[in-house]
Amino acid sequence: MNDQSSAAHNPETEDDHLERRIREQPDVTPHRWVRRIVLAIVLIGVAYLVYLMSAAFFPRWWAQRVADQVGGDFTRGTTWGLFYGIVFTAVPLLLLVQVRRGFFSWTWRGIVALVAIALAAPNWLTLSVVAGNSNAAHAGERIMDVDAPGFRAATLIGVVIGAALVIGFTVVTMRLKSRRAEVKRLKGERDELRRRDDHTR
Repeated sequence: MNDQSSAAHNPETEDDHLERRIREQPDVTPHRWVRRIVLAIVLIGVAYLVYLMSAAFFPRWWAQRVADQVGGDFTRGTTWGLFYGIVFTAVPLLLLVQVRRGFFSWTWRGIVALVAIALAAPNWLTLSVVAGNSNAAHAGERIMDVDAPGFRAATLIGVVIGAALVIGFTVVTMRLKSRRAEVKRLKGERDELRRRDDHTR
């Protein structure tokens, strides 16, 4: 009888009581920064593995592709080196310069920067042969020594030329833009003075 009256005064069932206790438990999910740190560690680990696999494959592969194009001829090696150095430095840098424009959001600036880095891939691959310490890099150096003479030095010269062209173009463009803005400002001041003279008359 007492049990029945107690149940009537306490309508909460056992399931409801359990759900309420679950809701009252403190949140045990990791902090946002903890999740970001863990994600960054995972991404760094993946990037390092990709780097190791790339270092073991791409330098030799790229050296062989260049050797096929040059065919052991010094003139062709120099020509191809200048081509790769100039084009695949100037084009990515010209694209990278665009991130300073105000209409780009930070997301799009990051995308443009990644695309510019990707466009410079031939020069990165040549650098992996020249500066790499892996067996593939050493094999790539031997291949280029025999079958692509002049290519590496010409690529370096091309990189310098491409960078100088972009820097010069950017400086000239910025000066012209500044002069146009100055001319526009002076014309505005001139028109304002004319309006004042007309008003005083």
